[in-house]
Amino acid sequence: MLNTIFPLLTKLTSPGGQRGRLTILMYHRVVERTDPLFPYVPSATVFDRHMEAVAHGFHCLPLSEAIERLNKRSLPPSAACVTFDDGYRDNITVAAPILARHKIPGTIFVATGFLDGGRMWNDSVIEAIRCANGPAIDLTQLGLGKYILADDESRISTINGLIDKLKYLPFAERSEKVQALCDIFGVSLPNDLMMSSNDVRSARELNIEIGGHTQNHPILARLSDAEARAEIGDGKDQLESLLKEKITLFAYPNGRPDQDYHLRHAAMVKELGYRAACSTASGVADSTSDLFQLPRYAPWDTQKSKFQARLLQNLLRPAPNPAYA
Repeated sequence: MLNTIFPLLTKLTSPGGQRGRLTILMYHRVVERTDPLFPYVPSATVFDRHMEAVAHGFHCLPLSEAIERLNKRSLPPSAACVTFDDGYRDNITVAAPILARHKIPGTIFVATGFLDGGRMWNDSVIEAIRCANGPAIDLTQLGLGKYILADDESRISTINGLIDKLKYLPFAERSEKVQALCDIFGVSLPNDLMMSSNDVRSARELNIEIGGHTQNHPILARLSDAEARAEIGDGKDQLESLLKEKITLFAYPNGRPDQDYHLRHAAMVKELGYRAACSTASGVADSTSDLFQLPRYAPWDTQKSKFQARLLQNLLRPAPNPAYA
């Protein structure tokens, strides 16, 4: 029943024109098969189900076009975009063919410091715990506590606990602790999780837009202004050099307003030549939205009907206050 009326409901809640509302979906990874340590990450089957629902109920646009039309108050009814953060290789190998099949444009926000064999610090933690032997680990010498590794559930809990403790540490301290953790386990970690420079070029050949996501994915609010500006600007410069085109879209790492970035960072993004930026605040954008603090929604339901219901629930949220950060 919901599937039948879904397009009508999205049009009623997102009518277009002067009353246009823009749904921006946010993903990170899309894995080939469900990973027991990534129960919340969509598999190819689940992502295909998501995109089938999105294509059925929304008018999907490239993010750059959607933002331009949002600014001009000329969005079509049920406007939506699909975005990916960080620059994982599976965005090209797994997600891109599914997007193409459903004729949905995509945007990938790339953290340039991890191109060509790099690895994000959280993935180092995840893969180290995946490979760790024994029923428990003691990381008190690193100030990280003790953890149980009896099964997948306890490993997930360990990963989440370590990421929570490490996420807001200064960059250098966090890097040091993550490396020490990996050294303790003595495991060989993958170097092909992230896109290569050629993958980025291939994405553009597939008409997937590329946006900036800093160099090293830091929490901007924890950096000095000079460090934050360098992260934002250098990442942009690297992508422009790689693609020989202007990079006009940005996404804040972690992206929670007033916690992970502040208004001064939005001002930096604008000053450095970007035309719009995305946060990770839930909701939809409308004519009152700050183009440099656009909300996004991160879907996770595996069942199509629940996924559709959550998209409708998100459409009913009021647009975030443009001065909230």
